[in-house]
This record gives sequence, structure tokens and C-alpha cells, in this order.
Amino acid sequence: MNFRIIGFVTGLAYLLLIPALLWGQSLPVGTPILEDYYRRLQLTGGIDSNLSFSIRPIKPVSGNSNIHSFYNPVQAGRLDTTNVRITAVPGAKTKKIYYEILPALWQQQYNSRYPYGWNDGPMIPAAGYQTLVSGGVYFRYGILSVQLRPELVFASQKNFTGFASTHTDQDLQNYYGYYNNIDAPERFGTGHYTKANWGQSSIRLNWRALSLGLSTENLWWGPGVKNALIMTNNAPGFKHLSLNTNRPIKTGIGTFEGQIIAGKLDGTELPPLQTTANAAGETLYIPKRDDWRYVSGITFNYQPKWLPGLFLGVNHVIQSYHSDINGVAGYLPLVSIYQKTNFERDQIFSVFSRWLFAKSHAEVYFEYGWNDYTTAFITSPDHARAYVAGLRKLWPLAGKPNQGILVSTEFTQLSQSTDRLDNPAGGWYTHYTIHQGWTNRGQVLGAGIGTGGNLQSIDISWVMGLKKLGVVLERYEHNVDFALTAFPAVNERSRKWVDLGFGLQGEWDFKHLLLQGLVQPVVSYNYQWIAENYNTTPAASPSSNAFNLHASLGILYRF
Repeated sequence: MNFRIIGFVTGLAYLLLIPALLWGQSLPVGTPILEDYYRRLQLTGGIDSNLSFSIRPIKPVSGNSNIHSFYNPVQAGRLDTTNVRITAVPGAKTKKIYYEILPALWQQQYNSRYPYGWNDGPMIPAAGYQTLVSGGVYFRYGILSVQLRPELVFASQKNFTGFASTHTDQDLQNYYGYYNNIDAPERFGTGHYTKANWGQSSIRLNWRALSLGLSTENLWWGPGVKNALIMTNNAPGFKHLSLNTNRPIKTGIGTFEGQIIAGKLDGTELPPLQTTANAAGETLYIPKRDDWRYVSGITFNYQPKWLPGLFLGVNHVIQSYHSDINGVAGYLPLVSIYQKTNFERDQIFSVFSRWLFAKSHAEVYFEYGWNDYTTAFITSPDHARAYVAGLRKLWPLAGKPNQGILVSTEFTQLSQSTDRLDNPAGGWYTHYTIHQGWTNRGQVLGAGIGTGGNLQSIDISWVMGLKKLGVVLERYEHNVDFALTAFPAVNERSRKWVDLGFGLQGEWDFKHLLLQGLVQPVVSYNYQWIAENYNTTPAASPSSNAFNLHASLGILYRF
């Protein structure tokens, strides 16, 4: 599929047929401080309550005409447009080019002993120091907008104790039996890692509430804050065409938001572990098919007119190897999902809801989905299921304007239910034929805790405008589905790998400068699924627990 040709032809048609209307740049998924700030602001009625925050990146200017993506009226008392340039186009009487210098981002991360953390875009799971730099420009002329925001990542990739160094040949065989069905390498090669990409860039044609474009931006589908089942910024963004709403569309029965995509997913060609054979020299790694994957997807949500603040939505994605596709119907599987095909497809489906209670300064949300979705979910809704559920509540402080205490809690469950005893469903994001699974460039596109993982978290913070100080507690259970398959003879409780993290977090603004920091000690119990008194060899008895210091610092400068 030639994305350049399709983008040019479609763009030309829109230029000829559609009148112009202007819209601002998007707020990239995961932008430090600002993304969560706008969501908090909605809890107090500060921005349009019709904005679901379930389809991102968002354009805050489209949700409320006096809010800019990177500046806000709370700070300046008005819309700050000092970074917006306007120039007349030679030979044109009314046409003008609007352009801005986009904020410069410097994101840093450090893990003292082993990889930890997610939702960091092109960054990779790694020990040691890692950094991301990004910046760019935004242009707008008539209905055409161009956002150039490339990214550069560097990771030192400090050595750490991995799975192969602490397990038997049988354990290695079990590991490859599971991870040969997903592109999730433990290490991204050896030595330093450096990667540049187009990042949060796009070229779009905008008309009223609709936008058509070619993009490499990260997408987030669903109401979750820490996790979502299908689309997050855990992996690098991928090339995709999209048709989407850029603001809620109001009708007589309520408001609608949606997005349709067609894109290209890439693999790494890296093995799950650096060790690819057992002690006898027998190869355990099965190389994945050398072909890129075509993905199509749709997300849609509706806010009923009669139930203000309630959002109801669905997500659906399908991927297949590109060389397997024949004909136009192969590129439009969402309109023929029940038709038989002569090639394998992997699909995930979810439903979600978010209920905003602006008067109570609170919201509740959930997403419930099915891996490798089929109509079997109607008769057995617990089969192959996963879910995300959360609650946020803001208590304003009396006599202290713009200040409050924010409590957020979220639960993510990706491990199989007890239904696995009678009807195993396989791990979330893995696939028996499309062996890269639901990943892009070696990282899961959905929940960053990965296949078979579970997470419970709670954040308690003081907030004032863009400022935020608080604590975060997390319990992260690594791939339960693999552990129960690989170690069936060992007591289930004693073999679980569980991380407990307690962190101090802060966000602060200094005029054009925004700072976001986190310091989080993490204790791992049964690290790499090594249980107490478990021996890799008769003479070895490794420690089952490990300690890691996870820290991050984000710096955003707005010109």
C-alpha cells in the first residue's frame, strides 16, 4: 500500500471540494503536565464538558475556543499568542500563513537495576539512563495544516540480570513457547541505543469538525489515565492515515467523536532473549515473518443529550500481514469482519464508558475488551477478557482558589480469568499466527504493563493550576498467564513476580518552563519469577527479591 500516493490523491480531492476552516495543533499524547491539567480542569467546569478525553491526541482549542494547546487563560488571564506568527502570502489578498514554534521537550528516565516504566513513546524498556528530545514547528494555510515534531531517543542500556541467566533449560523452552508469539524483546540489542523518528508529526486537511491526514503521532483510545487496552503511547507512533473529528460534533440527540485509521506496524527482528538456544545448542527462537503489518481500526463515542457527562464508546482494530491482503476489501476489514478470508487476522474489540460529574468534581470510567475478538463473547463474556477501571475525585480547598486535593485510582487486569481452566484464551497482545502480536517496533501498543500483566495504583496529590505535588503507589503483577503456564508444578502464590512502587511526584510551571519529576523506589518480589529456595542448578540459590530506583524528569519549554 503506497501511503504517499493515497495521501496525495485524497488531499487533492479535499483541497478542491472542501472550504477552509482553521484549527490549532494537537497536544501530543503524554505531554508533560498539560494533558492531565486539561482533564483536571474539566472536573471543575473549566473546559467543554462534551470533550470525552477518550480519543487523543486532543486539540484543546477545539474543545473551548479560548484554550490553546500549550498556553491557557488561567496562567495569563487571556489566550497567550506570543508564539504565533502570521505572514501574508505573496500575491494573495486574504490568505495568510499561521506558524508557531512548538515547545521543546527534554524527557529523561533512569532505572538503577532493571527496566521499569511505560507510556513513554519511543523510549525503550532499559536499565540505566535514557533520554528523549523533541521539538518542531506548526504551519497552517487555509484547510491545510502541517505539524513537524520529530523525536530523538538515546538509551545507555546498562546490563541487568535477565531471565536467561536465572533459569533452567526447561524454563527457557517455556519462555520461548510464549514469547515467540509476540515481538517484545527483553533487550533492544547490545550497547547503546539511538533512534530518530518523525514523532508527533502530521499533515492534515481540516474542514469544520472533521480532519483527514497522514500522521506518525501516538494515539490513545479509551478513558484510562495510566492504561488503555488497545491504543496508548507505550510504543512509538506508527504511520497512519486517519479521518477523525477534531472537536465534539453536536446533534439533536447528543454529541459524537470518532476516528478511523489505516496504518503500518513494524517489527524489530530481535529475539525475546539474548540467549536463543539451550545448553545442548538446540535453537529455541523462531524468527518472525519478515513482513510489515497492515492495521485498520475505528473508535467511536457518543454522549447522550439526556445524560450530560456520560460517554459511551467502542474500539475495534484488525491487523494482518501486508502481503496476505488481496483486493480493496482486504484494506477495509472493518466493513467485512464476518466474511471468511483466506488469510489470518488478529483483532481486538473493546467497549468503554466515562461519566463526568462536574458539580461533584469527579469522574468514573472503565474499558472492557476481548482479545482476538469473535462473537463468542456473547455466550462467554469472561473469555479472553481484560479491563481497565478508574475513579478520580477533586476536593477544592476552602478559601484557597484554584487549589484542591486530587485522588485517583485505577485498576488494569490483563491476565486471563478462571475461564482459562476450561477454555484457555492465550495471552493478551499475543497471536498464534501473527507472531509480532499487537506491537509496534517491539513494544505493546496497548497497556504498557504488557501481556498477562495486572496493575493497581492510587495517586494522592495537591493541585493548583498547573502545579501538582503528591504520592503514587503501584502494585504491578508481571505476566501471570506465562507464569501459570511455565511453572505449573510450583505453588501459584510463591511464583508470582510482583513489583511494589512508592513514588513522590511533582509538576511545576515557571512562566514558559514546565517541569515534571518522579522518584519511585520499586521492590520486586520473585524477580524474573524466581521463587524462594528455587535453584537454577543444584549449586545455585539466587535471591528472589530485587530493588530498583525508577526516576524521571520532563522539561517542556514553550517559546
